[in-house]
Amino acid sequence: MTFKATLIISFYNKIEWLKLLFAALERQSFRQFEVIVADDGSSAEVVQQIQQIQRTSPLQIQHLWHPDNGFMKTVMLNKAIVASRSPYLVFIDGDCIPHHRFIEDHLRLSNKNRVIAGRRVNLSERISKSLTEENIRNGELEHFFLPKLLWDTVSGKTKDVEKGIYFRSDFFNRLFASTKKGILGCNFSIAKSELIELNGFDERYRYPGVGEDTELRKRVVYKGMEIIAPKFCLVQYHLWHPRLSREHEADNFILLNETTKEKYTATPYGINQKR
Repeated sequence: MTFKATLIISFYNKIEWLKLLFAALERQSFRQFEVIVADDGSSAEVVQQIQQIQRTSPLQIQHLWHPDNGFMKTVMLNKAIVASRSPYLVFIDGDCIPHHRFIEDHLRLSNKNRVIAGRRVNLSERISKSLTEENIRNGELEHFFLPKLLWDTVSGKTKDVEKGIYFRSDFFNRLFASTKKGILGCNFSIAKSELIELNGFDERYRYPGVGEDTELRKRVVYKGMEIIAPKFCLVQYHLWHPRLSREHEADNFILLNETTKEKYTATPYGINQKR
């Protein structure tokens, strides 16, 4: 099969979340895509489960893995970029559930010298735990969006519910698109050739929080590319989990400041490095 897009999933150990994500991918309106699970060192048991899914899933899945040596997300993402077999790359995290037109939207709005940036609805713990592979395949998360999520927003649990409002209209999405937004690593897309020119992700980022996606945004801007954030599409739903530690975020800001000072476009610390 010739793939027109590659969906790259940042993943670590949460296999039940990954199964929900796969269920959502099975109902995508656009079908000519492959999936790469960029696995940052999951356990042997989880690896075995992914291999079983590969054998039975209708999806075209590559599973890339390296040993667990701490937070090495950007290293794994760069490996996935190199391994991808399509001209266009869409990025998502393993704790997010995409709308059934998610990949279609990214491709439809793509253009040369452009990054497409989306946002996400942050689901409550209650809604997140109610989701199953079956009700995602049935479209329940989308079909019952207003009554369920709006009510859950009233109770103060689900957040950013307005980011789940969906209109397919290119006219409205382009009319209300923002060019001032940043890049969320869980929801953006770019041509593979252009990301290779940027030399992928800075592999020095070893802590979660502000960092690898913000650093990429800086280089995208320095290179003169545009970032388009449409208003009513690219919808995804973020599963609830405790907030990750930001203890070492200051280390990330040191790296960000270097990119700002040097005005990097292609990072010296990405896919192609002097080892």
